[in-house]
Amino acid sequence: MPDMSDDTRKDYRDTVFLPKTDFPMKAGLAEAEPKWLARWQGLDFYKRLRAERKGREKFVLHDGPPYANGDMHIGHALNHVLKDMVVRTQTLLGKDAPYVPGWDCHGLPIEWKVEEEYRKKGKNKDEVDPKAFRAECRAYAQNWVNRQREQLKRLGINGDWDNPYLTMDFQAESIIVAELLKVAESGQLYRGAKPVMWSPVEKTALAEAEVEYEDIVSTQVDVAFEITEAPNAPELVGAYAVIWTTTPWTIPVNRALAYGPDVEYAVFQIGDPIEHNDTSLRGKYVVAAFDLRDGLSSRMKYNLKPLHVGIKGSTLEGAVARHPWHHLGGFFAEPRPLLPGDFVTTDTGTGIVHMAPDHGEDDFWLCKANGIEPKFVVGPDGTYQADWPVVGGNHVYKVNAPDGPVCTALKEVGALLAASADYPHSYPHSWRSKAKVIFRCTPQWFVPMDKPIDPQIPLCKTEADIRSAQGEGRTLRETAMAEIERVRWVPERGANRIGAMVAGRPDWVLSRQRAWGVPITLFVHRQTGEYLVDAEVSARIVAAVRAEGVDAWTGTDPQVFLGDRYKADDYERIGDILDVWFDSGCTHAFVLESGRWPDLRWPADLYLEGSDQHRGWFQSSLLQSCVTRGRAPYDAVVTHGFTLDASGRKMSKSLGNTIDPNKVIGESGGDVLRLWAVNVDWREDHRIGPEIMRGMTDAYRKVRNTFRYLLGALDGFDEAERIAAADMPELERWVLHRLAELGDELRQCVNDYDFTRYVTALQAFCVHDLSAFYFDVRKDSLYCDAVTSPKRRACRTVMDTLFHALTRWFAPVLVFTAEETWQARFPSEDGSVHLLDWPEIDAAWLNAALGQKWATIRAARESVTEAIEPFRREKTIRSSNEAVVRLPEVAGISAADFAEVSIVSAVEYGGDVTVVTRTEAEKCARCWRHTGDVDPATELCVRCGEVLA
Repeated sequence: MPDMSDDTRKDYRDTVFLPKTDFPMKAGLAEAEPKWLARWQGLDFYKRLRAERKGREKFVLHDGPPYANGDMHIGHALNHVLKDMVVRTQTLLGKDAPYVPGWDCHGLPIEWKVEEEYRKKGKNKDEVDPKAFRAECRAYAQNWVNRQREQLKRLGINGDWDNPYLTMDFQAESIIVAELLKVAESGQLYRGAKPVMWSPVEKTALAEAEVEYEDIVSTQVDVAFEITEAPNAPELVGAYAVIWTTTPWTIPVNRALAYGPDVEYAVFQIGDPIEHNDTSLRGKYVVAAFDLRDGLSSRMKYNLKPLHVGIKGSTLEGAVARHPWHHLGGFFAEPRPLLPGDFVTTDTGTGIVHMAPDHGEDDFWLCKANGIEPKFVVGPDGTYQADWPVVGGNHVYKVNAPDGPVCTALKEVGALLAASADYPHSYPHSWRSKAKVIFRCTPQWFVPMDKPIDPQIPLCKTEADIRSAQGEGRTLRETAMAEIERVRWVPERGANRIGAMVAGRPDWVLSRQRAWGVPITLFVHRQTGEYLVDAEVSARIVAAVRAEGVDAWTGTDPQVFLGDRYKADDYERIGDILDVWFDSGCTHAFVLESGRWPDLRWPADLYLEGSDQHRGWFQSSLLQSCVTRGRAPYDAVVTHGFTLDASGRKMSKSLGNTIDPNKVIGESGGDVLRLWAVNVDWREDHRIGPEIMRGMTDAYRKVRNTFRYLLGALDGFDEAERIAAADMPELERWVLHRLAELGDELRQCVNDYDFTRYVTALQAFCVHDLSAFYFDVRKDSLYCDAVTSPKRRACRTVMDTLFHALTRWFAPVLVFTAEETWQARFPSEDGSVHLLDWPEIDAAWLNAALGQKWATIRAARESVTEAIEPFRREKTIRSSNEAVVRLPEVAGISAADFAEVSIVSAVEYGGDVTVVTRTEAEKCARCWRHTGDVDPATELCVRCGEVLA
């Protein structure tokens, strides 16, 4: 008998238990989220959470301070979402996980911005009172702290926003000063003159972390230095040692030449020109590494005829050359010794290196070892002193060209063998001004990397528990390397990266020649050159800075600090400020140890920042803590990559490919941006773009729909309905098994800080295990079984368990939506899902055999769905409920139960292949199933008839 038409069927819709909820399908996050923020603000949520977690196991993530000099960008957003994930997941595990946000407020990024405003107004910063200038810097930083704070709060980051740490707080500045004085007390501080990376634009030394490398094209020159003495190889006298350099501007301060003791050299006679008619160099004799002759010949465009070969570098010992400008007399007439240098290679150039100790680290140390000192002729702004021959008064960048004054003067004396502006290479630039830097020898303050600490010196005298920093006389480098090995690095390659940096880094230059920063609060004796170490003087300095901030150092009569024991006239008060990395490297001291935030403790469990901080904050914190405390201030470090555009390009305003997180939040909501941050493979460089965010919106919608379905399905659920797991059908017990599996996986993800796997596992569970399978299978029982049905009760019991687990597990990711979902079911004035612990998961729910069995059943179900699909496309079968399926037996499940799981009319076991036919059975007017037991009078199947009886 054919189906009756829909128009003539009885209407049983009011008898079906459809999901019921006011939870909206459309999220409207951009409008809804600020209301939740206001609610949490009204509850003083952060303080309440601290009170409720008091006495629990502590977990401390110490926030790396961003610079207070601009709006939140996408890197800030990703970084803070990941930190929030750490704090919230650790809180979910039941720990007390406070979070104190902070900002780096000193240094060039802020000073440079204030100076930009001066330049726009035609003002000269050097003409402004330093105290007034610092006040403007302080105000500028505070403005951006306030703006960034509101933007980060809008992202749902939970922290002590009313009491953040700022490196410009007077207390913080005083503790930074105290930490510097601890280093001085230990003897691990010295003032010396050696080349450091210097920005002529910003007129200050730079740390490696303040430098970025860009590809440029430079001038390259080959210059001839006449050999005047060669005691071990007389045949070299009169020949010219050839040097190659990409910095011709350093030739005016050349002091020596370096050779490789094991390099094989040769004397060549310059022959005929190649592709030109200039014969001015023909016949000269030049000395260079034999293996580099072809490159030299190519640059000179002359043939080179080898005359004396096999000259070992060591035979050049004692040889002397003279500067091409020796005729100018004075400095240039001094002999230029040839010195052995183990850094000389035959990778490029000529195998002979010109030495300018003012402008190169290898140059400096080799010359120093041979009693040759720098000349200090290049000023802070990159110009030569006015009276220096050839280049006096010129900027170093202006004399480097092949037709510039250096090359012109060399050519006039026949010493310029080759010059061209075509050498591509990577070169350091200031990451703030983007200008090229130079190496410049200036007096600076350093922390030595390789000086053993005297174990007799009691370090950190005010802290009785710290007495043996850097162990048994180990150096700072050795201590730091040992700590790198001890600390947990996520990902593990971080240990190799920072290890290589620390292993090869030079001494730490602490001083900067700027105004906005913490002063180097040292007094140096004018006669001995020794800095003063006196606990009482140090205490007065620290107290003054705590009361008045950094202005106290220059604004106080030095005699006040020195007291009655010393005379101010005998001492120089240092005017430099500290490297801003020392500032931020001390944050562990004034945030974790000061007591201002009593919920924190030292050391931190975790630091989390971008991978660039291996050379920045991770390293400066490591070195500062190792030199004062003998260990790192952290036990683990997590790093993330950088956010690129959708095409994999670095974001740049000039390219117009930046993504503004504030705009994303305004359009899509903070939860969608948070979902993106944990979904991408953030440990590597990762991407964002409109299409990617549309995908995140879709992923969010699926999770929201899961919550909405659970809320609707659980309408009216109470404890009387709950049944024990042991009394549940096998399908429900399988769901609990999967939930237990998922719980174990998520715990491991939290321990591994693997938030990408955390959220993808949750999403996959919602989409594949629940929406596409369990919810689909059980909707018939949920909608149509009697309310007292054990199967329906079991289903609702499981859904209640799912609700409690999923809202908690999603809460660290979707902070607003999880709260909305929780309040939709459990409305309260002061309750919150974010106050709850990890859901209780019974270990007995795990059942590997059951999991394997249902994996087989699900695979069989998928094959049935695939077999039905062609009939649906042809409209032979409109719904799977109309299908009768004959297939080989599915192990462990009856045909009737498999029909229910597959949502088909009937299943018959038998045969070798799957065969689908259309059922002849009538459709129940209430549940719409074709069961074969429909009463023509009521149009109800037996089950539905009993429910309505």
